[in-house]
Order: sequence, then C-alpha cells, then structure tokens
Amino acid sequence: MTSMILFGVFALLLLINLPIALAIIFATLVTMLATIDTLPALTTIAQRLTAGIDSFALLAIPYFILSGYIMGQGGIALRLIEFAKVLVGRLPGGLAFVNVISCALFGSISGSAVAATSAIGGFMIPAMKKEGYDKPFSTAVTVTAATTGMLIPPSNILIIYSLASGGVSIAALFIAGYLPGLLVTLLLIIGAAIYVKRKNIQPLSKESIGPFWPSLFGAAPSLFLIFLIIGGIIGGIFTPTEAGAIAVLYSLVISLYFYKELNYKDLYPILLKAVNTTAIVMLLIGASSAMSWLMSYELIPQTISQTLLALSENPLIILLIINITLLLIGTFMDMTPAVLIFTPIFLPVAESLGISPLHFGIMMILNLSIGLCTPPVGSVLFVGCSIGKVSISEIVKPILPLYAAMVVALVLVTIFPSISEFLPQLLGLI
Repeated sequence: MTSMILFGVFALLLLINLPIALAIIFATLVTMLATIDTLPALTTIAQRLTAGIDSFALLAIPYFILSGYIMGQGGIALRLIEFAKVLVGRLPGGLAFVNVISCALFGSISGSAVAATSAIGGFMIPAMKKEGYDKPFSTAVTVTAATTGMLIPPSNILIIYSLASGGVSIAALFIAGYLPGLLVTLLLIIGAAIYVKRKNIQPLSKESIGPFWPSLFGAAPSLFLIFLIIGGIIGGIFTPTEAGAIAVLYSLVISLYFYKELNYKDLYPILLKAVNTTAIVMLLIGASSAMSWLMSYELIPQTISQTLLALSENPLIILLIINITLLLIGTFMDMTPAVLIFTPIFLPVAESLGISPLHFGIMMILNLSIGLCTPPVGSVLFVGCSIGKVSISEIVKPILPLYAAMVVALVLVTIFPSISEFLPQLLGLI
C-alpha cells in the first residue's frame, strides 16, 4: 500500500507537470502523512532533505558545474573543434565526426552534457548546415554525442552514484567510464558514417582545416586538464572535491590569460548560472534522498529485489529487465533523481547475482544517458533543438539510428563487464 501511494502520487504530480523535485518531495510527504502523524512526518522529511546534501563528496559538484560554464564561454570549445577537424576533417563527411569527437572531448573536460550541447552545438550545427548536412541530423549528432560526457570523467553523475551506492570509489568510477564512453563515441561515428555515405557528403576543403601543430598547440591547454584532474585523483594528490576546485582555477586561467576570450565582466553572469544550476541539482539530491530513505524504511527495495529474483536466476535476464525499466524511467525522469532513487532498489539485486557495483554503476549511467536525448523530458534534447532551431518531430527520424548505436553500446557494456572494469583493475583501483 505504501509503495502504491508513493509511486501513484509521484506519477500523478508528474502528469500535471509539477517540477520533478517538488513532485518527489510532495509524494514522499503524502506517503509519510498516510502512515505517521503530521509533526513527525514534517520533521522527518526536513531532516532527510538536509541529510541528503550533507556530504563532503558533493562539494565537487558546484566546482565542476562552474568550471563547465567557464569552459563553455572561454574559447575551449572552439579550440577542441579545430583540433578535431585536423584529426578527422579530411574523411568523407568528416564534419559529422568532428562534431562527435568535439562533444566527447568537451564533455570529458566539463562533465556536463548540457554544456557540451550548448558550447559545441552553437558552432557545429551552423557549420554542418553550411557543408550540406540538414539541421535535424546535425542536431541529432550533437545531442547524442554530448551524453558521452556523463561517462568520460570528470562527471558529476558518477559522484552522485558513488554517494547513492554507499561509497563506490569515485576514482575507480572515473576510470571505469573511459572505455564505455569511447565505445559510445565510436558507435556514434559509425552511425554518422552510414548517413554520410547515403548522402554522399564530401570531405572538408583543405582551406577549412588548419595546420596540425597550431591546432594541437591551441587545444593542448584544454586537453591537459583531463590529465591534470584524473592523474591527480588516481595518484592520490588530491580528492575529487579538490580536483573540482583545481578545474575552476585552471579553466579561469587559460580562459582569461591564454585564450583571452573571457574578461572579468563575464564572471558575474557565469557565477549566477552556476549558482542557479547548483541549487537545482542540490534540491534534486535532497528530495531524492528523502524518497530513498522512505523506500528503505518501508522495505520497498527488498520487496522489489525478491520479486525480480523470483522471476529468474539468470543475471542477463535480470539485467535485461533492469535495463528496460531504466530506459523507461529515463524518458520522464532526470538522471540525478533517477540515480538516487533507483540505485538502492536495483543495486542489491545486481550484487546478489555477483555483479560488481562498479560495473552496475557504469551500466546505469549509460542507460540513463540515453534518456537525456529521449522525449518527453530529455533535457539535452530540448537544449539541442533550441540551438539547432528544429522541432522534436523533425529530429526523431535522424536520431533513431544514433539512438540505436547507444543501445548497442549499452548491450555490450551489460554483457561484458570487462569493458567497465579493465582499466580500474589495470590501475589497481579495484
């Protein structure tokens, strides 16, 4: 009965378009009021909202959010695009590949799919249109490629999964995301190549591709940030939170003094955007933590776990059911609450079947990344359509093959745990 009230009220509030954080809070509160007195219910939910964000690891999130905004306006995106042109621009239809690689590189530096969509899409969608690509396809490439930043570190959502899972190493998660992120990138390039061949799009002209060494020199400071952050975390030089602060300082220095595309007047609106985004994320974390606590108190995860294990003892069958469920959840729920709410439900099931929390976390993040470019709630999809000036209906057809490429990557990561676990094992992180 408790779970029916909780999920029923939550679904109803989503249907009337209440913001998801408020829907989670009100659904949790209504369920508490149905089982305990008013004062204890109000006191408990206030406590859980506060306790949900009382974590040192979460301090990394505002830092990475701020560094992402600085990078988006500080000339980093343009340098990465120019470097990607040198790498793949001479291939037939190379500009589509440039888009995918630029999004992957920028996502790996900023840790934000929305930031990658805005920064790279603003340059690449008009450039691709000029080279003969239609806008819906250009937008579809940007939207799907931007989600690779959820897997390739540093990634805020991997930090949140570490919190929700009870302490899986953030360093191990960061390293585990590399191969799955690169796999998604490769499959998206293959999907774009099929489109390019069918449309017979030619390579970029030599005049539009800069020389190798100046392009590398321009991109090198941005690319070095990847080695600085990940190397520092793995080497034990600093924590993920300290890495976030270093990312802010480093991106400020190269944007203000090396690329010189930011000035001090630009910092106030950037800080304001970062504060607004951080407030939204933290409210979602607090609300989701309250709902997760209520579900644990009412033994809902244990009930669901027993039900799933009663269906089959085959790990692949159970993972198939979990993946299908998460794909559906990702279409109407943002990644942050989805990770915080459903990790405590599905992770115990996976662990009982011998699946490591590390592998499960990467599989879950890849799964929910697909939801970012899926209607009706896909935040990256809406940002991409706004930048590309196309409607949702126009983008559906060109995005389907790329969506299929992401699903293939999900299947491969699910079936072969070594894709996630190889690098952490190699570096002795697990």
